[in-house]
Amino acid sequence: MYKTVVDNTPLIKVSSAKHEANYSVNGSLMNPLEAFYAALAACAAVYAKKACKELGIPAEGIEIACKPFAGPGGPLTLAKFKSDVHFPEHFTTEQKAKILDSIAHCAVKEIVMDGPSIEFQVAEV
Repeated sequence: MYKTVVDNTPLIKVSSAKHEANYSVNGSLMNPLEAFYAALAACAAVYAKKACKELGIPAEGIEIACKPFAGPGGPLTLAKFKSDVHFPEHFTTEQKAKILDSIAHCAVKEIVMDGPSIEFQVAEV
C-alpha cells in the first residue's frame, strides 16, 4: 500500500511499508508525472542489468536515454516513449539484441501497455 497526507506545502511524500518517495509541485523535485517517466527509464536499466547477468557479462557502460512524446491530447497524454540505448564497443550484436529485447519487455512498460484493462477506483473511506 502507498500512502500520502496532503498539506499546504509544495512537497508530496508517498510512503510504502519499506520506502518513502518525495515529489513536488514547484519544480524543486520531480513531480509525479516526471517520476512516472523516470520509472520507465529505471525499469529499462533494471532489465538491461538482468539481461547482462543472464549473459554473464558486466552491464557497465550501457547508456539509456528515454524521452516521452505527447499525444494529440497535449502534454498530459503519452503517444510514444522512446528509449535510445548506447552500448560500449565490446558488446556483440547478439548481446545487444538480447539486452534490447529485455528492455522492450520491462514490467513498468508492460503495465502501461495493458492500461486499458486497469480499473482505477477512488472512494471515500
